[in-house]
Amino acid sequence: MQGGNIKIEESWRKILENEFKKPYFDKITQFLNQSRAENKIIYPSESLIFNAFNLTPFDKVKVIIIGQDPYHNPGQAVGLSFSVSKDMKIPPSLRNVYKEIESDLEIERPAHGDLITWATQGVLLLNAMLTVEHNKPGSHRKIGWQNFTNAVIKLLSDRKEKLIFLLWGNFAKGKRELIDETKHVVLDAAHPSPMAMNAFSGCRHFSKTNEILLTNQQIPINWGLA
Repeated sequence: MQGGNIKIEESWRKILENEFKKPYFDKITQFLNQSRAENKIIYPSESLIFNAFNLTPFDKVKVIIIGQDPYHNPGQAVGLSFSVSKDMKIPPSLRNVYKEIESDLEIERPAHGDLITWATQGVLLLNAMLTVEHNKPGSHRKIGWQNFTNAVIKLLSDRKEKLIFLLWGNFAKGKRELIDETKHVVLDAAHPSPMAMNAFSGCRHFSKTNEILLTNQQIPINWGLA
């Protein structure tokens, strides 16, 4: 991956042009290139690192769901927070998200974990770290990705209005300071992980998000997945 040769959607390229030129981003690319040269397995594949941006152009963003790391097992990471491809088993946290959607909106739980249709409706599925080493969760937490994704959150907050940020768990809630809440809505809840002991249940973030979008004369999200 080279800073000047990043495959990212054009509106994001313009917005993030200065970030790609900063020394910290050079260090990220050097780290990833060196890791691959050492035959380390990195997820997601290079073509999917900026998948969230490619599927949800800057001008289309309405809702942001912030995750932490990509999945670190083979075949799982697709560059979208919480999402996996249709042929993969639904991860436990996403299964709990589906339970809440079913309870909140009376939508039947999907049989797969592919969230692309959310992304194409304006839901930016943003992980704070965009890469991870095979079987090593959190392994790329300190290589500079948070400088980049914090800048993304701040740019969204500064340059857009009436966004809805869904912050699940303490890590995501820590991004709240980057968001101007006089312009945007922040909904927070416990993480949907089973380790949170069902604390995510009952947050009703999906109906609340759609109510806010309708109030703002925007098209609500179809949270169902075919």
